[in-house]
Amino acid sequence: MPTDVAVRAEALVNTFGSTRALDGIDLEITTGTVLGLLGPNGAGKTTAVRILTTLLRPDSGRAWVAGHDVLAEPNKVRESIGLSGQYAAVDENLTGFENLYMVGRLYGMNKTDARTRANELIARFRLGDAANRTAKTYSGGMRRRLDLAGALVAEPAVVLLDEPTTGLDPRGRLDTWEVIGELVSDGATVLLTTQYLEEADQLANTILVIDQGRVIASGTADQLKSEIGGEKLEIVVADEADLDVTVRVLTEVGSGEPTTDRHARRVQVVVEGGPKSLIEALRRLDVEGVSVMDVGLHRPTLDDVFLSLTGHITEEAGQA
Repeated sequence: MPTDVAVRAEALVNTFGSTRALDGIDLEITTGTVLGLLGPNGAGKTTAVRILTTLLRPDSGRAWVAGHDVLAEPNKVRESIGLSGQYAAVDENLTGFENLYMVGRLYGMNKTDARTRANELIARFRLGDAANRTAKTYSGGMRRRLDLAGALVAEPAVVLLDEPTTGLDPRGRLDTWEVIGELVSDGATVLLTTQYLEEADQLANTILVIDQGRVIASGTADQLKSEIGGEKLEIVVADEADLDVTVRVLTEVGSGEPTTDRHARRVQVVVEGGPKSLIEALRRLDVEGVSVMDVGLHRPTLDDVFLSLTGHITEEAGQA
């Protein structure tokens, strides 16, 4: 495996009964970057993470993490990684500090280093006030922060984060994003699975979209957005009676069928001409005597990409 590649998987296949959780997945993460793994529930994201962390053997295919074969050298892989899963893996009967100290000792740190590292992470994740309380008294968000801190105790070369901000409040999510950014700045490599598209947009250098166990798209956020067409022109009119005229104008200006929200008096259409299309639409609406309350020109979002690729919205959007 090339030295500039921290994680590589080739043709990973894994089945559970009649379900093919992974159907020939390939992925590659350059050292010091973040790969965002996106997909709907059941797409195979967690299965891929479990294989890369040696918790599950693939039916076929190969994978390497930090230069080590996950099947031939599982102990070397485990020494090189940090993992934060979907559910906080903390000992409820230990305090926050004791949880992190224990992880440090399990990684082979001496008592002084383990204590120092635990205190560093307690401060970094804003757990100081609860450091000496048992974890069973922690809120869900505090447990998530403690679990993520545990994944970083040994300062691993590769960090695998399976939906690390699920259950966190906005402040906790932003703090976690900052920590991930610091990890990468320090040279770590991150595999991030997430249902928050804003998170992938913010953090990932490269994004892999999987559905039904297969890779259906890959690239940077900008590359994926550009693949689904032009910008979206949005017009809000003052009078609902003008919606039909607005639809006709945007049909002529845009490249596709406009969508209409009559309650919000809003019409949207994809345009290829950007600002020129916006100006032309406003000129035509003015000639028609349509009073415009609001106008906007928006680039595609990762939500648009996800909907276009998978045929449905993300779990996050579906729960909103």
